[in-house]
Amino acid sequence: MTAFFLAPNVQVMTTLELSSGPLPTGLRIGGRVVTGRGPRLDVVNPATGGVLAVADSADPTDVEEAVRVAQATFDSGAWSRMPIHERSRILHRFADGIAARMTDLYRLETANNGRPLTETRAQITRLPEWYRYNASLLLADRDAVVPMPGPYHSYTSRLPLGVVTILASFNHPMMIASKSLAPALATGNSIVLKPSEQTPLTAMLLADIAHEAGIPDGVLNVLNGLGPVVGAALCEHPLVKKVVFTGGTEPGRSIAVAAARRFAKTTLELGGKSPVLIFDDTPVEVAARGAAFGGFIGAGQTCIAGSRLVVQRSIHDEFVASLAKIAESIRIGDPNDEATQLGPVISARARDRILGCVESGVAAGARVVTGGGAASVPGLSGGFFVQPTVLADVTNEMDVARSEIFGPVVVVIPFDDEDEAVAIANDSPFALGSAIWTRDVARAHRVASRIEAGMVWVNDHHRLDPSSPWGGLKESGTGREGGWESFHDFTYVRAVTVRTAPDDIDWYGGVATGRLN
Repeated sequence: MTAFFLAPNVQVMTTLELSSGPLPTGLRIGGRVVTGRGPRLDVVNPATGGVLAVADSADPTDVEEAVRVAQATFDSGAWSRMPIHERSRILHRFADGIAARMTDLYRLETANNGRPLTETRAQITRLPEWYRYNASLLLADRDAVVPMPGPYHSYTSRLPLGVVTILASFNHPMMIASKSLAPALATGNSIVLKPSEQTPLTAMLLADIAHEAGIPDGVLNVLNGLGPVVGAALCEHPLVKKVVFTGGTEPGRSIAVAAARRFAKTTLELGGKSPVLIFDDTPVEVAARGAAFGGFIGAGQTCIAGSRLVVQRSIHDEFVASLAKIAESIRIGDPNDEATQLGPVISARARDRILGCVESGVAAGARVVTGGGAASVPGLSGGFFVQPTVLADVTNEMDVARSEIFGPVVVVIPFDDEDEAVAIANDSPFALGSAIWTRDVARAHRVASRIEAGMVWVNDHHRLDPSSPWGGLKESGTGREGGWESFHDFTYVRAVTVRTAPDDIDWYGGVATGRLN
């Protein structure tokens, strides 16, 4: 292994093979890498429990500077008024730059958040698609002509909002940031990106790539720092026109209130407890493999994890046994090992919280079929590993069936008929993702139309695309990422009405005629 290249302001505690040279890990404001005024923060490797790096963080003064620089850059028109064909070309170069640095990015993200290398690589090798797709939407978008009666030509145009804040989370740092960063850039906004303080390193590298691609200085600014300090200051800043946040429901609620005070837009992707409806016309082994993927991928640390398995009673026992067998076969280990299938959760605190949820579920009457404890990995005794866990004898009223555990824990709830399955699925404070496993095409469409969720997968899970809107309702948030829905939400609409009649207006010179509104 070669040395892990880091800037001088970072203390190296581990090694990682990178090819791209020095990795800046300070803040980036206006194209400059700067030292933050906040406390330096440990970046922990969750697979070892050791400190990967000590990185700079921002304070409210840094936030003020970054937002002011972003606004000044926006006002200059260097990006916001750049001809769209040129902006599109630069975004394609940005996508090319991400593709060229892909190995460094996925290895760095694996070291930073502990997700197995195979999962991380499979996910973020798709990142360039988001920038290319939104660069193409920029060229495909058209203004509308409004059919206003009388001698008028009326049309609409869309303009960028101004300064946008993106608050990304630790579980998918690059993907979650890019889902909103791509349309925000394409539509001409300036951005202040705050990665999770637990996983800031790839965002800092992304800012380098953006600079190299020709995105003007001041368009993409990156502030690492604590959520209650940096995140709160960004959400409350009067110049920030939109806040994008991925994370827990309660922080999302606070962000929505802060943004609403000044009528700023929000896109909030919050908690989830995705129901997975498994009907008895699906082969049990097929359904069990699909449910294991939906529930355990990413160590269950996804808002759309299929963590609530609603299984037809006629196959319930067989399904539970099959799922438990799969869970017990999952290879837990070093995330950098190509053979590893399940890595650690993000922190010791997260591990202890997950295990506490399991204990409370058992106290309420749930039965641990498999797992339920911390996992021991040879050579990684300090890592934050949790066994894939299956809980049975669960009712939908139990807290383990209603609260987001955010770890590799799934609960199994039986049902008798289709109506009961739908009722259980919809009886939740969350409504982000869901899945249906059935071989009956009519049932698939019928049940999908009754599920209260922003996304429904049939015979699959976790699938996304730049063209598909992503988001939830209820306490799972508001707004969408992906597709035209996201692209247009980084703009506002302006209506222009031109009077085309040859005569002058003289409303007060004679008898008033015509319409006002």
